[in-house]
Amino acid sequence: MNSIPLKGVVSYPVTPFRESDGAVDVPALEALIDRLVAEGSHAIAPLGSTGESAYLDDDEWDAVADASVRHVARRLPVVVGISDLTTQGAMRRARFAESLGADAVMVLPVSYWKLTEQEVFGHFERISRAIGIPVMVYNNPATAGIDLSPELICRMVAQIDNVTMVKESSGDIQRMHRIAQLSDGRVPFFNGSNPLALEAFAAGAVGWCTAAPNLIPQWPMRLYEACVQGDMVAARELFYRQLPVLQFILKGGLPTTVKAGLRVKGFDAGLPRLPLQPLDLAGIEQLRALLQRLQG
Repeated sequence: MNSIPLKGVVSYPVTPFRESDGAVDVPALEALIDRLVAEGSHAIAPLGSTGESAYLDDDEWDAVADASVRHVARRLPVVVGISDLTTQGAMRRARFAESLGADAVMVLPVSYWKLTEQEVFGHFERISRAIGIPVMVYNNPATAGIDLSPELICRMVAQIDNVTMVKESSGDIQRMHRIAQLSDGRVPFFNGSNPLALEAFAAGAVGWCTAAPNLIPQWPMRLYEACVQGDMVAARELFYRQLPVLQFILKGGLPTTVKAGLRVKGFDAGLPRLPLQPLDLAGIEQLRALLQRLQG
C-alpha cells in the first residue's frame, strides 16, 4: 500500500453544473480547482457531500473524478469520495479512482437497510482489498444514516490494511478524543464538522476536511497554521471570526450555500441539482453580509 502524508486543510470543491442543460461543467470545475490550489489548500477532495456525489449518475461521476485528478496534476494530494449504496459500486469507483492516479479514497457507508457493524466492516474490507491506495473512513451519520463508533473505526484501521485515516463528522468532539484514546494517538483523524474546527485541532486532529475554502480560503488556512504553531490566542480569534460563515454554510446545506456564495464572489458554479433548491434571496443577502465582514 502506498501512503501519503495527508494533513492540513483538505478542500472539497462543489461540482459545477451548466445552467443551460444541467450537465457537469468541467471547465468551471477545473477553474475552481485552480483557485483552491492557488489559495493554499493542502489537498483536494472531489465527490464528497459538497460535490453532490449522491446526485450524479455513473458517467457524470466518472467525468468529475477524471477531470479532478487530471487537473490537479500532482500539485496536491487528491482524495476521491467513492461512496455508493452497494459494495460492488463502491469497489468499481475505488478502482477507477486508483486508475486515474488518486492518492486515496474516502468511503462513507451509505445504506437503505440499517447495516450491522459486521456488514460495515465487510464493506470497508472488500473495498480496501480491491485497491492499493489508502482508504479514509468517513463517519457522517446525518447524511449516511449510519453512525460508526470510535471502537469500530479503530478496529477497522487496526485490522484492514488499507484503512489508514478517519474523517469524523458526527459533530461530537468526544468522538475525536475517544479515537485518539483508543489508538494511543496512532490513528490520524480529520475534522469534518466546521463548527468544531478549533476544538478538533485541540483534540489532536491532523487536518480539517471542509468546503469553506471555496468561499473564505485564507481563513481556514490561517487557523490551521496558528494551531500548528501553537498560537491558540490567534487561533481562537481566527476561528470565531469565521464561525458565522461556517455555521451558515453547514446549516443551509453545503451545495446550496457554497454555490450561492461562489456566485456572490463572481464565480458561476451553477445551481444545486434537484431536489436541492438554490438559496433564496434573503439567504443570499445574509451570506453576502457574512462574507463582506471577513473582508474588512
